[in-house]
Amino acid sequence: MNIPCIKCKGRNPANCGRTFCPITAKAQSRVKVQDKGIKEDFQGSAPAPFVGRHGWPYVNVGILAPPQVREDAWEFDAPRYWAEQDYSIMKIVDYRSNLVNSQFKANVNQQSKMLAISQEVGMASKPVDMEINLEDKPRFRLNTDSFLAPTGPNAILKKATITSNPKIDYKVEKCVSDTDLKSASALDYLYDKGFDENFLYKLLSVGTLGIKSDRRLVPTRWSITATDDTLGKKRINEVKDFAESNYLAYFGGYLGNYFMVLLLSDVWGYELFETYMPKAEWNVSDEVQYSTDHEFFDGRKTYAENCAGGYYASRLPILDKLKQIKRQSSVLVLRFITGEYSIPLGVWVVREAVRRTMETKPLEFASRELMVKYAKMVISKKFGFDLDILLKESKVLDRVNRQRKLFEF
Repeated sequence: MNIPCIKCKGRNPANCGRTFCPITAKAQSRVKVQDKGIKEDFQGSAPAPFVGRHGWPYVNVGILAPPQVREDAWEFDAPRYWAEQDYSIMKIVDYRSNLVNSQFKANVNQQSKMLAISQEVGMASKPVDMEINLEDKPRFRLNTDSFLAPTGPNAILKKATITSNPKIDYKVEKCVSDTDLKSASALDYLYDKGFDENFLYKLLSVGTLGIKSDRRLVPTRWSITATDDTLGKKRINEVKDFAESNYLAYFGGYLGNYFMVLLLSDVWGYELFETYMPKAEWNVSDEVQYSTDHEFFDGRKTYAENCAGGYYASRLPILDKLKQIKRQSSVLVLRFITGEYSIPLGVWVVREAVRRTMETKPLEFASRELMVKYAKMVISKKFGFDLDILLKESKVLDRVNRQRKLFEF
């Protein structure tokens, strides 16, 4: 983190441009968890499984649960709800730091009793009440990641027993029991039925979807992007049949992640600029830095290496909006990450920030030039940044500017 710790020592977060000190936040979370005196054996309500990626094909599989049975345990793993309720970074860190990650080793291609339990946790619509027996007392460690929501104490799982009947929706059971149904079709079906991305990636991660011979554990960070990408591709094919949108500009954000989404009146295309303001997470310099990826009408053939999971997470809610208004568009997305985003909370922040942005009322413009002029003005006023630096690099904007249409001849 870009924190002048020697000068600050956690006393003045203004030194690094943040609204509070992430070091202090982690220390406070540690004290709160340690005060609970978590023991080797406890009863808890597990809202989510977790699959690691190191040591493939033998990976760590975790069952995330607070160290007590709670009616509100679902709230410990509810990104869309957090965004809807405008939860702060500190509140989310408090929730996640109380989840004990009880881990065991599993082969990604083999079934086991422990794995079957984690699969039931992943399939359940509500947290599953369990008895957890650990080999030792959990060691506190707040794990933060750009892909994953934070996790708290961890320990090796010795035994786990489900003490209540998992509540599994019949639509989920239908997809899990159909071993001839491809995972992409299952994800599309369940998403259309109202299951959110956070639930769907858990199903994919614990190996409960897809053709029987292809089912295996998928590391959580991979399943998140795979879910966003799979759902996005289906919607791209749908919006390509719609008429072109008007010139529309959306602006919004969440937790220090601000988005300007420009819909250009053209065929499908998509480009994301991730712009890191000075003192923002991952930007060690005093200069604005950015990364970008794009796709045109025919789509991408390779992974978006520069923007990674954020590319697919921001694309999905935009496609949902285009499907809702029955339009296609060349979309230019400008993400500005500020010092307010002091602790990485996972790629869900991108998805929910864009979703909130797309729910705002857009401004409509008569021409591309007027919309670009407006975007420059807003970004200059909000961030003191010259948007021309990004616009001159934009592949989508360049294609729209250069592409002549039939009615022009």
